[in-house]
Amino acid sequence: MSNNRIASLEWGRILAIFAVITIHCAPFQTTPLIGEHAWFGMMLNQLSRFAVPFFFILAGYFIMPHLVAKPAETLKSYNIPLLKIWLAWSVIYLLIPFNLGTVVEQGYLAERSGYWDFLVSAPLNSLFEGGIVHLWFIPGLMCGLAIIGLLCHLKQTSLIIPTAIILYAYGLMAGSYQPLFGFEAPIFTRNGPFLSTLMITIGFETRRRDITVSTVNASALMLMGLALHLFEAKYLMGFEIPFVNHDFLIGTPFWAAGLFFLLIVKPTFGNNAWTSKWSKDVLGIYLCHLMIVIFLMNLTAIFGIEGIINDIIYVPLTFVISMMLTRLIRKTPLRHALLR
Repeated sequence: MSNNRIASLEWGRILAIFAVITIHCAPFQTTPLIGEHAWFGMMLNQLSRFAVPFFFILAGYFIMPHLVAKPAETLKSYNIPLLKIWLAWSVIYLLIPFNLGTVVEQGYLAERSGYWDFLVSAPLNSLFEGGIVHLWFIPGLMCGLAIIGLLCHLKQTSLIIPTAIILYAYGLMAGSYQPLFGFEAPIFTRNGPFLSTLMITIGFETRRRDITVSTVNASALMLMGLALHLFEAKYLMGFEIPFVNHDFLIGTPFWAAGLFFLLIVKPTFGNNAWTSKWSKDVLGIYLCHLMIVIFLMNLTAIFGIEGIINDIIYVPLTFVISMMLTRLIRKTPLRHALLR
């Protein structure tokens, strides 16, 4: 998530944060049913999966000149603030209760201890996630950048692409495709470097090699990748893997890259005041939005609000409240610990 401003990419970041919020709000997951499945909600979930890969691609694109010129210094200056933010938000999510009803009935420690025990039961995986699941993005970004930075430092940039592809292939074979290949991994392979490195590499190599793709080809790549991703998700249901479980599949890099190329070739798309203003809050919204989702779900349960109303209100309310919280944090000394 960069401070560089290209209007179309900033618009893409806003679209991506809405997609992330949609994944975590999980609207329409129980109704309407089409046959035996809530296909509308399930499709919304998977159609949103371009978001985090897109963020990784942007990071690789914007950091490339600095990482090539001064890999060690760049990794230090980029990753230390990320580590600080990850630690701060991990502590916040470790402390805030997820179920207010349990807090009222059994007490704060009773509510929290179950979650803490869950994290301790898989310490290595928890290390690559943090205080809550969505924070995996930050260690994933740091790991991918570290691998690319090391290869730049060793003057082995020709190994970046094959290394990224090997890691991605392993990540899939020990992740979504695990029932087919039987591979085991010490951590959930969405976390760490396995899948993030390839996405970062796409942005990195696009800029390093000055790659340009026409609008037609970028659109075709995006649609082909999307179709393949959805086909894979449907195919893997035959192995008892839920349609909504996939963060990355074979088609995902093509899908996210196609969108990225499409936006790069149209740099003035979305060039307006609200795009510039909202895009500055994207990282903060990403970090705090799941806390807002949790409390909204608690509040709607307390007031007996349920069904399709929740499906409609959760995403926009989460976005607006998260933006307001981000802007509030920015006005306080906490901005140094909680935001870049």
